[in-house]
Amino acid sequence: MTISSVNYGSSLLGLSVRNITSQLADLSTQLSSGVKANNYAGMGPDEGFAIAARAQLSTISAFTTTMTHVNTVIGAVNTSLQSLSKIHDQVQSGASATPQNLTSTGQTTGQLTALSNLSAITGILNTQVGDRYIFSGSATDRPAIASADDILNGTTTQAGLKQVIAERQQADLGLNGLGRLNLSASATVPITLAEDVAGSPFGFKLSGVTSSLTNATVTGPSGSPAGISVDLTAGNPNAGDQISFTFKLPDGTSESIKLTASTTTPAPTSTFAIGATPAATSANLNAALNTALSTLANTSLTAASAVVAGDNFFNTASSVSGTVVNNKLATPAPITGATLLSGGAGSDSIATSFATGDTITVNGQTLTFVASGANGNTQINVGDSVQTLLSKIDALSGTSKASTVSGGAITLRTDDAASFSVTSSNAGALSALGFSGTVTAPTPPLRVSGTPLGSATSLVNGSANTVDWYTGNSGPGSARSSATIRIDTAQSIQFGAQGNEAAIRNLVQQTAVYAAVNTPPAGANAPQQIGALSQRIAANLTPQLGQQSISDIQTDFANAQTTMKDATARQTQAKAAMQSMVDQTEGISQQDVASQILQLQTNLQASYQTTAMLAQLTLVKYL
Repeated sequence: MTISSVNYGSSLLGLSVRNITSQLADLSTQLSSGVKANNYAGMGPDEGFAIAARAQLSTISAFTTTMTHVNTVIGAVNTSLQSLSKIHDQVQSGASATPQNLTSTGQTTGQLTALSNLSAITGILNTQVGDRYIFSGSATDRPAIASADDILNGTTTQAGLKQVIAERQQADLGLNGLGRLNLSASATVPITLAEDVAGSPFGFKLSGVTSSLTNATVTGPSGSPAGISVDLTAGNPNAGDQISFTFKLPDGTSESIKLTASTTTPAPTSTFAIGATPAATSANLNAALNTALSTLANTSLTAASAVVAGDNFFNTASSVSGTVVNNKLATPAPITGATLLSGGAGSDSIATSFATGDTITVNGQTLTFVASGANGNTQINVGDSVQTLLSKIDALSGTSKASTVSGGAITLRTDDAASFSVTSSNAGALSALGFSGTVTAPTPPLRVSGTPLGSATSLVNGSANTVDWYTGNSGPGSARSSATIRIDTAQSIQFGAQGNEAAIRNLVQQTAVYAAVNTPPAGANAPQQIGALSQRIAANLTPQLGQQSISDIQTDFANAQTTMKDATARQTQAKAAMQSMVDQTEGISQQDVASQILQLQTNLQASYQTTAMLAQLTLVKYL
């Protein structure tokens, strides 16, 4: 009998040894790599979930990188805003200091500090993070504002702020130096004082007159252009009698001249001498008024002119003027604040009446006309006055300077030219107020139009020959929306900043105006002039209700950081869950693998021993 040899490789024992060896190799690979397999097939049935989890982990990682970069930008913005806030306090403190002593340079210490601060502001607003100018809106590749020197002094082809202030001053003072008012000659009876041109944006505007003068007839302001008359032909006033003239200045402030009848010789300041005859007294009052007007023009008006020139250069929202319009009186006269918004023929009402249900929309907010019982700032009675309407419009626009009506022309004011818009469902009634279509603020800068400047009657767009102080981008929407980034699957934040935002622009404007004005120290009215300017700068730097402040901008960025912090917390939790899923699906337990390897090694050793025993087996031993 023949016994064939045993084929070990194809035997069950051989197959078992090869299987154990293969398992050992796989487990050794897992132990060294930390994962179950080097291909998807070896990962098991849950690998699809692991693949999806890895995609989410990659997305979270990208969001984390994005938020890190954005936090760097916001950190730089906040540091810059904090510096601007300190400069704001320094400039305001310098303008508020008393007394305002002029140095030999023609400026106060506060003004000299403001000049230095303007250069600092320029550097701050032109801050870069990497290759990004952080205060240029979406135009991150260019600086936000021009240099301090260009802003103040201009270039070879473009006027700077100092030139704009000088031109505006000439237009506001007028050829006679009395603030664009015409005062009758000394011997003229009665005394008349009138604006030179109806609807002009320059100089004094007659606001009112009150009198306790005995034997005097005082009328006005009335007419177009507005005028006042003082007639003393009936007799002399008594000593101590007074007359007070009130004027509106171009910056929206008011000033008064009060003159008292006196028997003292020479007549003290702010008085006029009672003469031997009413005509003589009238001449004395005329002379005293002339002197007082000249002083007021060269102090408060000059200061107000510089402030408004700053508006013309930096922000034209303060002067959106309508055309001169008349009421429905039998003899039509220019509308006033008392003119009604609705009325019949022959009444002091606008030419085309508003009706119940009509609307006026101001910066997207609707003001509705009702028959009566108007409530809050979103309703107005059809029988209300023009002045009531202006107050409602101001409340909706949030302006810090009241809109006015003078000489039949309405001037609407706002603190933000970029967003200012007024429309009405009743186009005819809006036209009766001196406006048509959509009322928007003109594009800055504005320059005095015409020569000589002292008799100019309008402002024109000066963008072609005036320095453009803000060189960043101010596209549609808010400053924050100029930079938007996604920080989560369904969440984005806005972190844009612009150097022409209301709060920042106001700081640049007030600092530049304060630094630009030079007052001859030897001038007769120098102390009062610089005092009037400083007072206005300090007031304009005081935050107004509803007006943006630097802290408001900081709050926006703080909210963005809080949103990112919350998103990071959520993503951290999600990341841990996703990573756990991946680890459970693809990872191994080193202890379990090591135990399996030890068990397989034991099994393999036993298999080898069995194989060895079988290899030594013979027929004799088998039998």
